Amino acid sequence: MTNTHEPTPRIPLRLWPAVVIAIIQLLVMFGAPVVVPDADLPIGMIGGIVGALAIVVWWVLFSRAAWVERVGAIVLMIVAALTARAVAHESIAGAGQGILIYILPTPYLALALVAWAVATRHLQDGVRRTSLVAAILLAVAPFALLRTAGIRGSGSEFHWRWTPTPEQLLLANASAAPLGSALSAPPALPAAPAVVVTPGAQTAAPLSAPSIARTAPDAVETRVAETKAEWPGFRGPDRDGIVRGVRINTDWSASPPVQIWRRPIGPGWSSFSVRGDLLYTQEQRGDHEIVACYRVSTGEPVWMHSDPVRFWESNGGAGPRATPTISHDRVYAFGATGMLNALDAATGKVAWSRNAASDTKRNVEMWGFSSSPLVLDDMVIIAVSGTLAAYDLATGKPRWVGPQHGGTYSSPMLATIDGVAQVLLLSPPGAIGVAPADGALLWQHVWDGGAITQPALTADGDILINAMAMTGGLGVRRLKVTHGTGEWTVEERWTSNGLKPYFNDFVVHEGHAFGFDGNILSCIDLEDGKRKWKGGRYGNGQLVLLADQDLLLVSSEEGELALVSATPDKFTEIARFPALNGKTWNHPVLVGDVLLVRNGEEMAAFRLPLESRTR
Repeated sequence: MTNTHEPTPRIPLRLWPAVVIAIIQLLVMFGAPVVVPDADLPIGMIGGIVGALAIVVWWVLFSRAAWVERVGAIVLMIVAALTARAVAHESIAGAGQGILIYILPTPYLALALVAWAVATRHLQDGVRRTSLVAAILLAVAPFALLRTAGIRGSGSEFHWRWTPTPEQLLLANASAAPLGSALSAPPALPAAPAVVVTPGAQTAAPLSAPSIARTAPDAVETRVAETKAEWPGFRGPDRDGIVRGVRINTDWSASPPVQIWRRPIGPGWSSFSVRGDLLYTQEQRGDHEIVACYRVSTGEPVWMHSDPVRFWESNGGAGPRATPTISHDRVYAFGATGMLNALDAATGKVAWSRNAASDTKRNVEMWGFSSSPLVLDDMVIIAVSGTLAAYDLATGKPRWVGPQHGGTYSSPMLATIDGVAQVLLLSPPGAIGVAPADGALLWQHVWDGGAITQPALTADGDILINAMAMTGGLGVRRLKVTHGTGEWTVEERWTSNGLKPYFNDFVVHEGHAFGFDGNILSCIDLEDGKRKWKGGRYGNGQLVLLADQDLLLVSSEEGELALVSATPDKFTEIARFPALNGKTWNHPVLVGDVLLVRNGEEMAAFRLPLESRTR
């Protein structure tokens, strides 16, 4: 007699498709970043997600598992991802506009499902299902132990959750604690960490003429008021990233850059403005946003002004984004939360302060306000997100507020278009020009996507703009803007995808544009927008142009310096030199033979060898 109480044999799982998918997924996740390190898209991450979706399709439709296991595994993975978000560090939970915490574990949850299915295929149902819970929990557990220092390259920079950040290490030094906002006064120098010299690195003596004259403390105020700034603000006098009147020795193997000083600094993506022996920048120190003045010759702090505000977001980290601007005897600085300060350049004493976000009724942008102030006649003009606002230089009283547009991280710049001086800004809807006197809109050009970089002008007065998408740059467009009888006309001459800046500014030189196409340098012809060459791996770096020498000085995302020929014939890297440690997005500054570089962790000064007169 047949025993009807024997259990029905379990149908064996169809495992081979999942094993093949998992192997391909692993190869793409960990092999693609090695094979294509400078890809415009995060191929490894995308491959992991696609592989995970393929595994889910296999599991639900083709695995032959019991339906209670098929549905149960999917529900468990969803619950695990939601739980991971609840316990993850804020830098991961909020990264990628809040979706990174779901993207990161998904490939590993899928791989854990495959590994579990293979390892437990011969075990009893109770054991198998209990171990499934354990496998899924193990797949997401590491993400509760990590923090991210933000995006880097095409991925994220991870550290253990309990390791201190560079900012925390800086603040742990009691002598580096931020000054109170009411204590922004030298010439007595605030205590700070000693100047650090990299072991084995060449160092130079403090600067002396003819590099940059060092100013005695009791003469600072007079000198600041009388001396013209060598580098008055963001990307130089014309905001074009061009250095003139300097020729350097490019044989860095024989005459490398010589370190003058190096010191820790609070996070922020500000660059430098420079006058004489004083440099100005912005940084974050704990709950204080700092406008700081240091000596170019030694790196010693001169004064610090602080506001009790802090900006932080998980993609770019903490700190102000904009660069201070020097004009006459004042420094103008715009913070990431909207604080606009006019400070005495010699002492840091507050002349006036405004909350530009409140004045213009604009909310703080996702990545903070990033506009470097533009001083024009008797006004200082900033972009509060996509809204231009002008303030009286003497009193700080609002003068005008321009048309409100979408968010932007670009800075206003002065341009003369068809003989008419105007303030130019890249901002959704694309590009705009406004009248300096009252902020009235003169013209606009629509190119969806928005921009972070600065526009550029061609030799014959055309405008180069760019647009971006969430995954990077879209391209560069050349506009011809003319002023007819009572109206403005904007003509699109060409649009090129041969140069696709994201947040890396480009320069114009001898009929060509040089900049970053994703993470790789590129050169395009301004006549038709066609690419002339592409080469060099510098990540999300920045650059300046030494116009007298047809030379690009590139600061890579990894903190290296490189010299690249600014000629259209081919990509030629001339020299490289390690300068900084850590992710470096800040724009370098070259004044005479002194190169100033910084990132969110440290700043340094190097003396570059000048080209000999005999050569």
